[in-house]
Amino acid sequence: MYRMIGKDGQQYGPVTTEQLRNWIAENRANAQTPVQPDGAQDWKPLGSLPEFAADLKPPLVSATAPPTITPPPYAPVPRASDKIPAGVCGILLGSLGVHKFILGYTGAGLVMLLVTLLTCGLASPVMHIIVPDRGHHLPMQAGRGVRADVC
Repeated sequence: MYRMIGKDGQQYGPVTTEQLRNWIAENRANAQTPVQPDGAQDWKPLGSLPEFAADLKPPLVSATAPPTITPPPYAPVPRASDKIPAGVCGILLGSLGVHKFILGYTGAGLVMLLVTLLTCGLASPVMHIIVPDRGHHLPMQAGRGVRADVC
C-alpha cells in the first residue's frame, strides 16, 4: 500500500500497487509524483521505486524526420547600385513612387502611385510625409552616425 500526493496537491491513499499503476496509465501520476510506501517515514519520487520502473518508461520517439522550419519572410535590402537611380527618380518623379519600386518597396510605391493618380497630383506634396524614406538618412551625432534602432 502507498500514499501519494497528486498533481492537485491532495494526498491520496492508502492505494494498492495496481491502483497506482492505473493512475500512471491515466497520467494522474508520473516519475516525479511523491509517494510514501507503508511503513516508511519519508516521501520518495515514484520513479525511484523499482516496482514501477516498467510502468514509467517514456513513450518511444517516432523515427520520422522532424518538421522543417521555414524562415520568416524578410524585406530585401536595397543594393548600393540601386540607390543612385532611385535618388534620381525620386527627384524627377517623386510623387509617382518610381524610386520606391526601384528600391524594392513595392507596397509604398503602389500607395504613392495610386494616391497621385487618384488625386490628379494634388496630394503629391503630402506623399513625402505619409510615405517617408525609412533608414536612408540617419542623423549625425558627434561626428558618428546614430544607430538605426535608436531612430
